[in-house]
Amino acid sequence: MSDNATNTTRSLASTFRAAAQQGDFLITAEVMPPKGGNPAHMLEMARSLKGRVHAVNITDGSRAVLRMSSLAASVLLAQEGIEPICQMACRDRNAIGLQGDLMGAQALGIRNILALTGDPIKAGDHPQAKAVFELESVRLLQLIHKLNAGCDFNDKLLTDGATEFFVGAAIDPQCGSWSGLQRRFERKLAAGAEFFQSQLISDFDRLEKFMTQLAVGCNKPVLAGIFLLKSAKNAQFINRCVPGVQIPDHIIDRLERAADPLQEGVLIAAEQVKQARQLCQGVHVMAVKREDLIPQILDLAGIAPLQN
Repeated sequence: MSDNATNTTRSLASTFRAAAQQGDFLITAEVMPPKGGNPAHMLEMARSLKGRVHAVNITDGSRAVLRMSSLAASVLLAQEGIEPICQMACRDRNAIGLQGDLMGAQALGIRNILALTGDPIKAGDHPQAKAVFELESVRLLQLIHKLNAGCDFNDKLLTDGATEFFVGAAIDPQCGSWSGLQRRFERKLAAGAEFFQSQLISDFDRLEKFMTQLAVGCNKPVLAGIFLLKSAKNAQFINRCVPGVQIPDHIIDRLERAADPLQEGVLIAAEQVKQARQLCQGVHVMAVKREDLIPQILDLAGIAPLQN
């Protein structure tokens, strides 16, 4: 990595954190790393988001499907002047591996981390692989808190400097157990989560209940997950395969009746961004393989380009 690239990542480091802490309405999006060594398509999709989102999440083996390292992909984005949020899952690394990657992220100028447990191995394309899961997301948050304080997971001094991560966590307001949701949210807050990105939101009444009963007064930004539905078939697949999510029938009917289902999906996503704007401090937009449509969604929702 060149000195210029390192300087670029360092200059980007505080942008997302500063926006979060000053109460701006936050926009993040999600991009998948490539399956292979050529990042061209990932970078093309990410470039289309430049100036429209505060940061771009890089997934870490989402759905337990093999992809390029989230850390390597995050550095590639940072070199393009796009601030990454590096997702880090516990499924594939023990405490030594997680700490090693986090220290590497610090050295490479990556400052935003989303701490995740990780999807089960059997959900993915290597069901015979061995899962690790020495930690889960709450303990990973605790580990990062220690690294930021200058100690390792065993409370031994980091002799070559502390980390400076702005660390977030996932939350699912549509979780079937309200008490379980409350317990998990409170544990993540206590472990040091500075922001939250939600799973796909289809029930905005439930999101409102979460914001007014659980998240009220926490003073940490919550970003609602907005998913671009490409067709009725896509929505039905999500209902079958994504636990805790139920796309309403009236949305599926709209997509089914539409002359251009993809464009209808863009309109639906824009409407949902508007709804979320009334309830929480941001949105996390997921448009799998059509990240180039996210600026259009934001335009239709009345979200202006970011000011430099």
